[in-house]
Amino acid sequence: MRKPNQLKVRLAHGEFVLGTYSVLPSAAVANVIAAANLDYIVIDMEHGPFSLETAENMVRAIESEGKTPLVRVPTNADWFILRGLEIGAHGIVIPQIGSPEDAKSAISAMKYAPEGHRGLSPFSRSGGYTALNSDNLSVRENKETLSILLVEGVEGIENLDAILEVPGIDVIYLGIYDLSQSIGFPGQVNHPEVVNFVEECVKKIRSKGIAAGCFAQNVNDIKNLRKLGVQFIAYLTDSALLYHACLDVRSAFDE
Repeated sequence: MRKPNQLKVRLAHGEFVLGTYSVLPSAAVANVIAAANLDYIVIDMEHGPFSLETAENMVRAIESEGKTPLVRVPTNADWFILRGLEIGAHGIVIPQIGSPEDAKSAISAMKYAPEGHRGLSPFSRSGGYTALNSDNLSVRENKETLSILLVEGVEGIENLDAILEVPGIDVIYLGIYDLSQSIGFPGQVNHPEVVNFVEECVKKIRSKGIAAGCFAQNVNDIKNLRKLGVQFIAYLTDSALLYHACLDVRSAFDE
């Protein structure tokens, strides 16, 4: 049975959390990163070569260190969202949210009736493998599941206000490069006008009781995003963390 969602509680209390994306299909790697005290790991099934069996073992490995496993699905499709939840992920990251209709579809796929249309089975990992004591399964899962919507593309940024009106969203994750493009400074994520626009979007998001999320490529990004009020910060990927650790040692060795 899926454990209580500590990350959802912390975000609701206004705390800042730090995690990373996993594109390496390895429960061992996920376990190491979780043991290093990152708050969450997103198993990236959009970009990583994961089978559901491997992803489920990674969920267990992350949970064993008391951290939060999330699954990023490759598309806003109810059948894939369902399978990500059934393996025990504490939440789903859904890409390419460009309209309130996209957001409504995503939330509905994550929630059991009456809040959504998620298919009900008590026999999966999230259901506890048995129909015994399953009377409150839908209520429990609806309460515990963390919903993270990636607002990407110019369309998504332009529709942010309407997307924020959709009930059931826990995190709006902003595509910062899309933000820069939408206001005429493509790729210039540190441009003052881009920074001001990010701050404006974060304020809108937080005013609705929703946490804002964003990607960080270095420690300075992490510090700056925190100052802007971004609570859900994703730092690089497991592959990049490994690569840069080796590269830094190699560079020091060659000096």
